[in-house]
Amino acid sequence: MSHKETYEEHLYALIVAGGGGTRLWPKSRNATPKQFLNLFYKKTLTQITSVRLNKFIPWSNIFVVTVSEAYKKEVTKEVPQIPIDNILVEPARKNTAPAHGLGALYIYKKDHDAVIVNAAADHLVTPVKKYINASKAAAKAAFNGNLLVALGIKPTYPNVGYGHIKKGVKFAIFEGKTLYKVDKFVEKPPLPLAIKYTKSGNYYWNANQYVWRADSYLTALKKYEPLLGTVMDSISSALGTLEEKNVIASQYSKIPDMTTDGKDLSIDYAVSERADNFLVLPVDYNWTDIGDWNEVWENLDKDDSGNVIIDGDEPGGRVISLDTTNTIVHSDGRLIVIIDVDDVAVVDTKNAVLICSKSKAQNVKKIVEQLKEEKKIEYL
Repeated sequence: MSHKETYEEHLYALIVAGGGGTRLWPKSRNATPKQFLNLFYKKTLTQITSVRLNKFIPWSNIFVVTVSEAYKKEVTKEVPQIPIDNILVEPARKNTAPAHGLGALYIYKKDHDAVIVNAAADHLVTPVKKYINASKAAAKAAFNGNLLVALGIKPTYPNVGYGHIKKGVKFAIFEGKTLYKVDKFVEKPPLPLAIKYTKSGNYYWNANQYVWRADSYLTALKKYEPLLGTVMDSISSALGTLEEKNVIASQYSKIPDMTTDGKDLSIDYAVSERADNFLVLPVDYNWTDIGDWNEVWENLDKDDSGNVIIDGDEPGGRVISLDTTNTIVHSDGRLIVIIDVDDVAVVDTKNAVLICSKSKAQNVKKIVEQLKEEKKIEYL
């Protein structure tokens, strides 16, 4: 390994851009999931995430893993600064543990001392400076030892939709930031527990913002999911050969759907909840995974009545509102008139319109599931 001060020379980013984002239906569809939507100041979440990472990591060291050639094309169009060879396509959706494994393999091939800042394409973080400082501190810790680091978000309210991380004893200070041993990762808690966790001050939201050396993560996969580890080894030996694509396709078909103890093959279940070399770095920035239309509303500038108006892709859209407050309206080429309603989301698209109470915006997912069951693919 290189001498201790040079973690910055080995800094890489891996953006996971394969999600569906069903809670932002009807704007988010299979063809254009939420990470590719121009919802925030005419920029997509993928663009915002890429630019944030590029503030401290060169474009040549930023990798993206996605799930189709169409998505790869979209990433290339949106962020042409990322080298095309750095945009990796999984031949099948297999959850986050394999996605991060594939990214780690390519990055490790380029640099055996690589330390990776992992990011989802569809998360918003502010202020960026605090995110950079925390990521660098985590990278320095991970670079100098076989350590996996989670950035823990201080809970602002009891949330039943996020996994939590309980901090244990103090481990060390890096770049002025205190890191703690992870006592345990906890699945999404019921409300009474979430309230208790938030009050205690010892629990953080798990934003899946992980930092680790490429080799540390691949070692953990082998240890906790041996079958997945074997698949990664087979792919590794084919990288850079003429057989690379074929081997990835055939090996991906061998990836199990579940972990060895019957849970889904996410990083949380495959590695985080099992590993004994995890640290948590509590962070002080704002974070959201833009999980529904209410969160889109919360993260955009509002007018004097607390309303957010988003212009869609089609020209000619216009919104007229009267005695309406705290509402989000997405227009798409039509005139929308909204009178005397509060706290709702109205989302207009070419072949579907959503109207819902903002507080129930999570339930949009149920509608998408119903449409899937009815095989109404023209709406998906």
